[in-house]
Amino acid sequence: RGMDAAGLTLKLLLVGDSAVGKSSLLLRFTGGAFEPGLKPTVGVDFKVKKMVVDGHAVQLAIWDTAGQERFRTLTPSYYRGAQGVVLVYDVTRKDTFTGLESWLNELEIYTTKSNSVKMLVGNKTDKPDREVERREGLQFARKRSLLFIETSAKTRDGVQHAFEELVIKILQTPGLWDKSANKRGVQLLESSAQQDKSLCGAYCPLS
Repeated sequence: RGMDAAGLTLKLLLVGDSAVGKSSLLLRFTGGAFEPGLKPTVGVDFKVKKMVVDGHAVQLAIWDTAGQERFRTLTPSYYRGAQGVVLVYDVTRKDTFTGLESWLNELEIYTTKSNSVKMLVGNKTDKPDREVERREGLQFARKRSLLFIETSAKTRDGVQHAFEELVIKILQTPGLWDKSANKRGVQLLESSAQQDKSLCGAYCPLS
């Protein structure tokens, strides 16, 4: 059967402090590449990626922000209409984890869709000098109802899965993407719900 959400474009944002690997995650996900010497993003970068999730073809418009404070003036228009937000921190830098609160506050102020799906991503798990334990990330995410996953843009670990989980959750959130045809959308939502994808896929349990 044809997919009702076909031609659906979802707006996703990547936010987080400078040098946590937002651009590397985006490059790895959209192009399969990893560039160690990636320069800091100036302003906003933007990539489009088509993917099939649970049998549904969707197009993702992924916006990558500069983490530096001086670019923060971009925010209001950047956040508008986003269905999904990926909050990225670097597991080897505690300060990027403690900085998440201010990003969440910013999201509260600027996101126009109150039910937009948020995912917390602990990046750079390939590095040995970890400062933020997986357990801490998970607790932070649970407390604030965020999806959670750890990734390495370098080794590709978790990257594809992170975006898939995010999209699945968006598709399961009525009213987030389907304004004109809620009736049609219900079939999609039910078919996804039957498979009962848990919030965290295979990655969540603390044990």
